Amino acid sequence: MKRFIALLTCVILGTACFTGCANHDAAFSQKSYTADGEEITEVFVDVRDRKIDVLLSADNQIHIDYFENSKESYNISVSDGHTLTMTAQNQKEWTDYIGGKSAAGMRKISLSLPDKILTALNLSTTNETISLPALTIMGDLTLSSQGGNLVFDKLYVENTIRLHAKNGDISGTIIGNYNEYAISCDVKKGSSNLPSRKESGTKELNVSNNNGDIDIAFISE
Repeated sequence: MKRFIALLTCVILGTACFTGCANHDAAFSQKSYTADGEEITEVFVDVRDRKIDVLLSADNQIHIDYFENSKESYNISVSDGHTLTMTAQNQKEWTDYIGGKSAAGMRKISLSLPDKILTALNLSTTNETISLPALTIMGDLTLSSQGGNLVFDKLYVENTIRLHAKNGDISGTIIGNYNEYAISCDVKKGSSNLPSRKESGTKELNVSNNNGDIDIAFISE
């Protein structure tokens, strides 16, 4: 019995020490990236466990503000086709996941975009919210969050809007007339104010959500 108690104590102490070490984040540093707004036509962001806040650029340039360390970083590049891509690079070991996530302030990406410039905007994350201001996209918009909300206000999109969420809500306003959009809406374990299908319309609105609500309103400019 004494041997069992001693072994159990060692296990508890070892786990506590192990967890304490794993919960200590490698030092994050703030980074920024700037691209010429006139040179970029598409923006693609694919990350994990990061909140994405889209802001309107004050100088017609594209700015990305973020935090990274030796284990959580990003690859940012611009293609010959004028597409700006930001993807996550993760060098974590399984022990780094013990003790919870990094501080919330370190898990945020601020993306400042010029208005009426992009022909495509594609943002994807997990377990966090994507939020957009009043913004005009001269082409297609795609937003996806597995485990977070999609929030937007006064969006104007020339062609197609694609919104996908799981374990989060989709809510916002779209500038335009309801009759302009052919709508496809799939909701599971949640409510929606959109029809499941509406075929007429020159633009497309495709929305899907699992375990969350959909509340989208069409408004005049």
